[in-house]
Amino acid sequence: MPPIPGSGLAKGLAVTLRTMTKRTVTAQYPDVQPELPPRTRGVIGLFEENCTVCMLCARECPDWCIYIDSHKETVPPAAPGGRERSHNVLDRFAIDFALCMYCGICIEVCPFDALFWSPEFEYAETDIHELTHERDKLREWMWTVPEPPALDPGAEEPKEFAAARKTADKLRAAEEAQQAAEARQAEEARRAAEAQQAAEPEQTQRAQDTEARQDPDTEQGGQG
Repeated sequence: MPPIPGSGLAKGLAVTLRTMTKRTVTAQYPDVQPELPPRTRGVIGLFEENCTVCMLCARECPDWCIYIDSHKETVPPAAPGGRERSHNVLDRFAIDFALCMYCGICIEVCPFDALFWSPEFEYAETDIHELTHERDKLREWMWTVPEPPALDPGAEEPKEFAAARKTADKLRAAEEAQQAAEARQAEEARRAAEAQQAAEPEQTQRAQDTEARQDPDTEQGGQG
């Protein structure tokens, strides 16, 4: 059966009428901010304290948009007789978001959790050079990084938490042992002071008795 002339137009108008009667779902951005999921790839934040300048992120970046500069410093030995050690000091950490394709490889390969995704996306610039964010700007993005989602009730505790708790327990035990030693020394000093105070009257009486025994001898010697 041949199609009825004008049926395609009628179907199109029907779709238009159905759409016109529905409530609009257009987000009035920027007046209304979008609700983004926590793992949105907006911008990368840098937690500088965790960076060891291993250069792994820069080597794995497919766009070569990460720039890192550093220098070495010598650290004195921690104990007498030890040897000096050297460690890298971060001088520059920059990401060119004009080249970045937001693949997230740098965040995945970082072994020390120094890079994080932030859902912030409002950092457009009129000058392309301003899209190169230095480490101070990357540090500011860290304050917009959302908290990680809670673990499942039956999930194992992360190894980092266990290691941190173990270190905290060791420090707490060392502090308690030091406090106990100081309390023991204070108690021993108090007991020694009390013993000395208790012995002073006896020593005074003994000295007086000695003087009393020596006085008659002195008088007899004077009479002779």
